Amino acid sequence: MPCYEIDGLRPVIDPDAYVHPDAVLIGDVIVGPRCYVAPLASLRGDFGRIVLEAGSNLQDGCVMHGYPGADTVVEEDGHIGHGAVLHSCRVGRNALVGMNAVIMDNAVIGEAAFVAACAFVKAGMQVPARHLVAGMPAKVVRELSDDEIAWKEDGTRIYQQLTGRCLTSLRACTPLTAMEPGRRRLEFEGVMSLDDFKKS
Repeated sequence: MPCYEIDGLRPVIDPDAYVHPDAVLIGDVIVGPRCYVAPLASLRGDFGRIVLEAGSNLQDGCVMHGYPGADTVVEEDGHIGHGAVLHSCRVGRNALVGMNAVIMDNAVIGEAAFVAACAFVKAGMQVPARHLVAGMPAKVVRELSDDEIAWKEDGTRIYQQLTGRCLTSLRACTPLTAMEPGRRRLEFEGVMSLDDFKKS
Protein backbone atom coordinates (compact mmCIF):
# COMPACT_ATOMS: atom_id res chain seq x y z
CA MET A 1 0.00 0.00 0.00
CA PRO A 2 1.18 3.58 -0.46
CA CYS A 3 2.63 4.50 2.96
CA TYR A 4 4.81 7.57 3.19
CA GLU A 5 7.16 8.88 5.87
CA ILE A 6 7.44 12.63 6.41
CA ASP A 7 9.80 14.47 8.79
CA GLY A 8 10.82 11.12 10.25
CA LEU A 9 7.26 10.03 11.11
CA ARG A 10 5.82 6.99 9.43
CA PRO A 11 2.36 5.37 9.74
CA VAL A 12 1.73 2.64 12.33
CA ILE A 13 -0.65 -0.20 11.41
CA ASP A 14 -1.57 -2.87 13.93
CA PRO A 15 -1.05 -6.40 12.56
CA ASP A 16 -4.73 -7.17 13.23
CA ALA A 17 -5.91 -4.24 11.09
CA TYR A 18 -6.58 -4.35 7.36
CA VAL A 19 -5.59 -1.41 5.15
CA HIS A 20 -6.39 -1.81 1.46
CA PRO A 21 -3.41 -1.46 -0.91
CA ASP A 22 -5.14 1.46 -2.65
CA ALA A 23 -5.52 3.53 0.52
CA VAL A 24 -2.88 6.23 1.16
CA LEU A 25 -1.31 6.83 4.58
CA ILE A 26 1.11 9.70 5.17
CA GLY A 27 3.15 10.50 8.27
CA ASP A 28 1.65 10.52 11.77
CA VAL A 29 -1.12 7.96 11.26
CA ILE A 30 -2.06 5.32 13.84
CA VAL A 31 -4.36 2.44 12.83
CA GLY A 32 -5.44 0.23 15.72
CA PRO A 33 -6.38 -3.44 15.92
CA ARG A 34 -9.39 -4.80 14.01
CA CYS A 35 -9.69 -1.61 11.95
CA TYR A 36 -10.72 -1.67 8.31
CA VAL A 37 -9.49 0.98 5.86
CA ALA A 38 -11.11 0.77 2.43
CA PRO A 39 -9.78 1.50 -1.07
CA LEU A 40 -9.09 5.17 -1.91
CA ALA A 41 -9.21 6.34 1.70
CA SER A 42 -6.68 9.09 2.44
CA LEU A 43 -5.20 9.42 5.94
CA ARG A 44 -2.87 12.39 5.77
CA GLY A 45 -0.88 12.96 8.95
CA ASP A 46 1.41 15.67 7.59
CA PHE A 47 0.11 18.42 9.92
CA GLY A 48 -1.72 16.70 12.81
CA ARG A 49 -2.05 13.13 14.08
CA ILE A 50 -4.62 10.80 12.50
CA VAL A 51 -5.96 8.02 14.75
CA LEU A 52 -8.29 5.09 14.10
CA GLU A 53 -8.94 3.33 17.40
CA ALA A 54 -9.68 -0.40 17.75
CA GLY A 55 -12.49 -1.84 15.65
CA SER A 56 -13.26 1.33 13.70
CA ASN A 57 -13.71 1.46 9.94
CA LEU A 58 -13.02 4.11 7.30
CA GLN A 59 -14.80 3.37 4.06
CA ASP A 60 -14.08 4.05 0.39
CA GLY A 61 -13.07 7.58 -0.59
CA CYS A 62 -12.93 8.96 2.97
CA VAL A 63 -10.47 11.69 3.93
CA MET A 64 -8.92 12.25 7.36
CA HIS A 65 -6.74 15.35 7.75
CA GLY A 66 -6.18 18.13 10.25
CA TYR A 67 -4.61 21.50 10.87
CA PRO A 68 -1.15 21.73 12.49
CA GLY A 69 -0.96 20.30 15.97
CA ALA A 70 -4.56 18.98 16.01
CA ASP A 71 -5.53 15.31 16.20
CA THR A 72 -8.26 13.80 14.04
CA VAL A 73 -9.62 10.77 15.88
CA VAL A 74 -12.17 8.02 15.33
CA GLU A 75 -12.68 6.31 18.66
CA GLU A 76 -13.26 2.60 19.24
CA ASP A 77 -15.90 0.99 16.99
CA GLY A 78 -16.46 4.24 15.06
CA HIS A 79 -18.08 3.75 11.66
CA ILE A 80 -17.27 6.22 8.85
CA GLY A 81 -19.39 5.93 5.70
CA HIS A 82 -18.24 6.20 2.10
CA GLY A 83 -16.85 9.57 1.04
CA ALA A 84 -16.95 11.27 4.45
CA VAL A 85 -14.43 13.99 5.31
CA LEU A 86 -13.07 14.33 8.86
CA HIS A 87 -10.94 17.39 9.61
CA SER A 88 -9.38 18.02 13.05
CA CYS A 89 -12.40 16.49 14.77
CA ARG A 90 -13.22 13.65 17.16
CA VAL A 91 -15.76 10.94 16.42
CA GLY A 92 -16.81 9.24 19.65
CA ARG A 93 -16.91 5.59 20.55
CA ASN A 94 -19.51 3.58 18.60
CA ALA A 95 -20.61 6.65 16.60
CA LEU A 96 -21.64 6.58 12.95
CA VAL A 97 -20.83 9.18 10.29
CA GLY A 98 -22.98 8.83 7.18
CA MET A 99 -21.89 8.83 3.56
CA ASN A 100 -20.47 12.11 2.23
CA ALA A 101 -20.82 13.89 5.57
CA VAL A 102 -18.26 16.56 6.51
CA ILE A 103 -17.07 17.03 10.11
CA MET A 104 -15.12 20.25 10.64
CA ASP A 105 -12.39 21.51 12.99
CA ASN A 106 -12.85 20.91 16.73
CA ALA A 107 -16.25 19.30 16.30
CA VAL A 108 -16.96 16.38 18.63
CA ILE A 109 -19.40 13.61 17.74
CA GLY A 110 -20.66 12.07 20.98
CA GLU A 111 -20.63 8.39 21.87
CA ALA A 112 -23.11 6.33 19.81
CA ALA A 113 -24.32 9.44 17.96
CA PHE A 114 -25.26 9.38 14.25
CA VAL A 115 -24.35 11.99 11.64
CA ALA A 116 -26.73 11.70 8.69
CA ALA A 117 -25.51 11.24 5.13
CA CYS A 118 -24.41 14.51 3.49
CA ALA A 119 -24.59 16.45 6.77
CA PHE A 120 -22.21 19.37 7.38
CA VAL A 121 -21.09 19.52 11.01
CA LYS A 122 -19.76 23.04 11.67
CA ALA A 123 -16.46 23.75 13.37
CA GLY A 124 -16.72 23.40 17.13
CA MET A 125 -20.13 21.69 17.19
CA GLN A 126 -20.68 19.29 20.10
CA VAL A 127 -23.05 16.50 19.09
CA PRO A 128 -24.67 14.91 22.14
CA ALA A 129 -24.23 11.18 22.78
CA ARG A 130 -26.97 8.95 21.32
CA HIS A 131 -28.46 11.70 19.13
CA LEU A 132 -28.99 12.07 15.38
CA VAL A 133 -27.80 15.20 13.59
CA ALA A 134 -28.68 16.05 9.99
CA GLY A 135 -28.65 18.95 7.55
CA MET A 136 -26.39 21.65 6.14
CA PRO A 137 -25.46 22.93 8.64
CA ALA A 138 -26.21 19.95 10.87
CA LYS A 139 -28.75 20.32 13.67
CA VAL A 140 -29.75 17.90 16.40
CA VAL A 141 -32.85 16.07 15.19
CA ARG A 142 -33.69 13.65 18.03
CA GLU A 143 -32.44 11.04 20.46
CA LEU A 144 -31.65 7.60 19.07
CA SER A 145 -33.41 4.43 20.16
CA ASP A 146 -31.69 1.34 21.51
CA ASP A 147 -32.79 -0.49 18.34
CA GLU A 148 -31.11 2.09 16.11
CA ILE A 149 -27.85 1.82 18.03
CA ALA A 150 -28.04 -1.99 17.88
CA TRP A 151 -28.56 -1.72 14.08
CA LYS A 152 -25.41 0.40 13.84
CA GLU A 153 -23.44 -2.07 15.97
CA ASP A 154 -24.46 -4.90 13.61
CA GLY A 155 -23.16 -2.87 10.65
CA THR A 156 -19.85 -2.19 12.39
CA ARG A 157 -19.54 -5.87 13.32
CA ILE A 158 -19.69 -6.92 9.66
CA TYR A 159 -16.87 -4.48 8.88
CA GLN A 160 -14.83 -5.99 11.71
CA GLN A 161 -15.51 -9.40 10.17
CA LEU A 162 -14.49 -7.97 6.79
CA THR A 163 -11.11 -7.11 8.30
CA GLY A 164 -10.57 -10.79 9.07
CA ARG A 165 -11.89 -11.90 5.67
CA CYS A 166 -9.51 -9.51 3.89
CA LEU A 167 -6.51 -10.58 5.96
CA THR A 168 -7.15 -14.24 5.12
CA SER A 169 -8.63 -14.28 1.60
CA LEU A 170 -8.39 -10.97 -0.29
CA ARG A 171 -5.83 -11.11 -3.09
CA ALA A 172 -5.32 -9.72 -6.57
CA CYS A 173 -6.67 -11.95 -9.34
CA THR A 174 -7.36 -12.18 -13.04
CA PRO A 175 -11.08 -11.72 -13.75
CA LEU A 176 -13.13 -14.41 -15.45
CA THR A 177 -14.41 -13.69 -18.94
CA ALA A 178 -17.90 -15.09 -18.24
CA MET A 179 -20.00 -15.83 -15.19
CA GLU A 180 -19.80 -19.49 -14.20
CA PRO A 181 -23.10 -21.45 -13.99
CA GLY A 182 -24.65 -21.49 -10.53
CA ARG A 183 -22.35 -18.75 -9.26
CA ARG A 184 -22.76 -18.50 -5.49
CA ARG A 185 -23.61 -15.28 -3.68
CA LEU A 186 -22.05 -13.87 -0.53
CA GLU A 187 -24.46 -14.47 2.34
CA PHE A 188 -24.85 -12.64 5.65
CA GLU A 189 -27.40 -13.54 8.29
CA GLY A 190 -29.37 -10.89 10.15
CA VAL A 191 -27.90 -7.84 8.38
CA MET A 192 -30.43 -5.20 7.33
CA SER A 193 -30.16 -2.21 5.05
CA LEU A 194 -31.28 1.12 6.50
CA ASP A 195 -34.46 0.91 4.42
CA ASP A 196 -35.24 -2.60 5.68
CA PHE A 197 -34.50 -1.52 9.25
CA LYS A 198 -36.95 1.39 8.98
CA LYS A 199 -39.65 -0.99 7.70
CA SER A 200 -39.10 -3.54 10.47
